[in-house]
Amino acid sequence: MAERDELFFKKKNAYDILPEDEINRAYGYAEEYKTFLDEAKTEREAVRYAVRLAAGRGFVPYEAGMEIRPGMKVYKTVEGKAVMLAVIGEKPLSEGINITAAHVDAPRLDLKQVPLYEDTELAFFKTHYYGGIKKYQWVTIPLSLHGVVVRRDGTAVDVVIGEDESDPVFYITDLLPHLDKDQAKKTLSEAFTGEGLNILVGSRPFGEEKDSDRVKYNVLRLLYDRYGITEEDFLSAELEAVPAGRARDTGLDRSLIGAYGQDDRVCAFAALRALLDIGTPEKTAVCVLTDKEEIGSDGVTGMQSAAFEAFISDLCRAQGVLLHHCFEKSFCLSADVCNAFDPNYADVSEKNNSARLNYGIGVLKFTGSRGKAGSSDASAETVGMLRALFEKHGVRWQMAELGKVDQGGGGTVAKYMANRGIATIDAGVPVLSMHAPWEITSKLDAYHLYKAVFAVYCG
Repeated sequence: MAERDELFFKKKNAYDILPEDEINRAYGYAEEYKTFLDEAKTEREAVRYAVRLAAGRGFVPYEAGMEIRPGMKVYKTVEGKAVMLAVIGEKPLSEGINITAAHVDAPRLDLKQVPLYEDTELAFFKTHYYGGIKKYQWVTIPLSLHGVVVRRDGTAVDVVIGEDESDPVFYITDLLPHLDKDQAKKTLSEAFTGEGLNILVGSRPFGEEKDSDRVKYNVLRLLYDRYGITEEDFLSAELEAVPAGRARDTGLDRSLIGAYGQDDRVCAFAALRALLDIGTPEKTAVCVLTDKEEIGSDGVTGMQSAAFEAFISDLCRAQGVLLHHCFEKSFCLSADVCNAFDPNYADVSEKNNSARLNYGIGVLKFTGSRGKAGSSDASAETVGMLRALFEKHGVRWQMAELGKVDQGGGGTVAKYMANRGIATIDAGVPVLSMHAPWEITSKLDAYHLYKAVFAVYCG
């Protein structure tokens, strides 16, 4: 007869289970991860970081027609904003591949193509927010500017302002409480509008008093002196305003990480780092760091584009394998964050099926909204396979869902992988304050996602 403890299921805090040496490894991993967060605040920066690390581990750019052999390490970038990396396995691609897909874009404020204007001797940038944000959270916080400007002559210049301690930062102003009587009556969406997210960039005039737009002129002078760009060059620019500052330990016990963009760079770093650390796997291991997830995965750099099929198809062709034969025996871990249970907002979650910080990674059989709309909903067999794999490799994990059934929901890239005939399931690190300028994760959870991805690659 089964004992009581054998019949009941109980989640456990990882700190009550893990040995001290593993906790120390997790904290060491967190230091590397924080460096990634500081150096990869945009999708372009994340891809450059990934390529730099991969090249140092023997990865080479993939070229059509290359000979493919076990142990070979290749990568392919897509417009500098997405990257796919592969370690060729011992088994042929007809036996399938093991994939981890994460995204490197994050909610932010994009500058409009004609952004700079002056009003009452103050200069501002107009913005268009990207992804799902709460607009009020981006007001009166220090912002930095990252991106690329392609000048009239076709040359590109990288821009980063606000990260160095000697740099200026930027702000979006708000109304003082002494005069907010009318503002306070509005809903948050009415009080803080997209067109109102204008970034203050200057106040000092330059030129004669009779001249117009003297503050704007001074800003343009400074940009030209530093980057050689003119106002017209904004037309061919991708400039992103993101929170300024470095990733920080959070809490007196330093058990948490606070930083911008952890959705989904906590998963992207794990996917990348694990691939760099494996040897020659049985099945080919593939890491996909994609763009545009926050706005539907559309476009040439998103997960819905043909870029992924083209890359894997080329690898298959080198071995005389049909792409759909490879996909039907493949597995994908859609590595994206989930919400962590927050007792300050307990009413939006159902405790028994919510991820908790320090309990390991959250595995989501499905995502979607309300009636599972927009979800691939992994099979019981896929979940069972993952349970056995995580048990084998000592991965701490928990089942989770994205809030109460009728509360809302969200989606990931999982359905786009599943639509290709690839068995797919979501798993990722629980996050507090997801999509806020400053998000919170657990060091233990982040490390165990690395362990989970490593297990997937190795099989």
